[in-house]
Amino acid sequence: MPEFGFGTLGQMGPHALPQFIFYRIVGGVGVGIASMLSPLYIAEISPSAIRGRLVSFNQLAIVGGILLVYFVNWYIASLGNDAWVKSVGWRWMLASEAIPAAVFLVLLAFVPDTPRWLVLRGRNEAALAQLQRVTDESDARTILEDIQRTLEVRSGKLLSFGMGVIVVGILMSVFQQFVGINAVLYYAPLMFQNMGASTDAALLQTVVVGAANVAFTVVAIVTVDKWGRKPLLIAGALVMAVAMIALGCLFNAQAVGIGALIAVVVYIAGFAFSWGPVTWVLLAEMFPNSIKGKGLGLAVAAQWVANWVVSTSFKVLDGSSALNNLFHHGFAYWIYGAMSILAALFVWRSVPETKGKSLEAIQDLWGKGGAHAAAASSTG
Repeated sequence: MPEFGFGTLGQMGPHALPQFIFYRIVGGVGVGIASMLSPLYIAEISPSAIRGRLVSFNQLAIVGGILLVYFVNWYIASLGNDAWVKSVGWRWMLASEAIPAAVFLVLLAFVPDTPRWLVLRGRNEAALAQLQRVTDESDARTILEDIQRTLEVRSGKLLSFGMGVIVVGILMSVFQQFVGINAVLYYAPLMFQNMGASTDAALLQTVVVGAANVAFTVVAIVTVDKWGRKPLLIAGALVMAVAMIALGCLFNAQAVGIGALIAVVVYIAGFAFSWGPVTWVLLAEMFPNSIKGKGLGLAVAAQWVANWVVSTSFKVLDGSSALNNLFHHGFAYWIYGAMSILAALFVWRSVPETKGKSLEAIQDLWGKGGAHAAAASSTG
């Protein structure tokens, strides 16, 4: 109801567009805050042995919500014709978001503060009590001492640990978007229509993509604390590279069909077991305690900027008559394939392995000579 507070509901027509944009910005602020704090909170409250699995549940909730929304929007659209959807149905689609937001708000009343946040404010006994909820007293006291030590190591300024950790965090976020995931998710119906599918078939194929996203996120949950973060990221990037290059070639050859759908599903699978959840795991783990909030906030901001760049540029690339005459809608997918290869190389060279390490032990990695040294020392 973008007219709310500005005019008569349902009567302002196109004149309500500025108000619509205003409320979208308000909602975007909320999403931005939640997208940063949710994985951070989970990482700080979780035992190191299962931290990756628990942070990955955050991504499972996201992709599960995306899949659910596909069905919700399909159901709402089925209640009327196209004209009804454009005049009334879209309002119900957006209003449905209020339900999970309200549930989230209520449940937050039962969420305790994290031990590291409590130590930052001098509430050591409360922090110890929280730690004892997830481990025995001896381990809890050891972890508490580590937290106290690492919070005193540096000043808390953003560059206290040098540029390496900041650059790695930002590039992790940027590569997560530059591999093209949100271009594929946002414009899946358009992509399938470019393959020749009808509107109904395109919506059905979009549901298939969403289901693959959920299924392979579960794979990440099961494997991230067994196989480690780096192997999953590198493997996922290579799978995405092969799938995107193949999809671009199929478009270029005008041979789209079941092969193209398979390429898209393989790409989604590659992202879902790696860069989708594991990026959030690493971002929540990698920043030292004293700069964790600032570092993660900067990385998440970079991620949303990269998201905007990819989602905006896809429409430009896919809508270019010159490129389509040459490559038949395939050019953008080659770019995403190339970015996936670069992402794999970046992880191999610069990202430390954090599997099984306490947040305090991860902090110590960044005092050993920068990003490359941290990556090398964590694996050998």
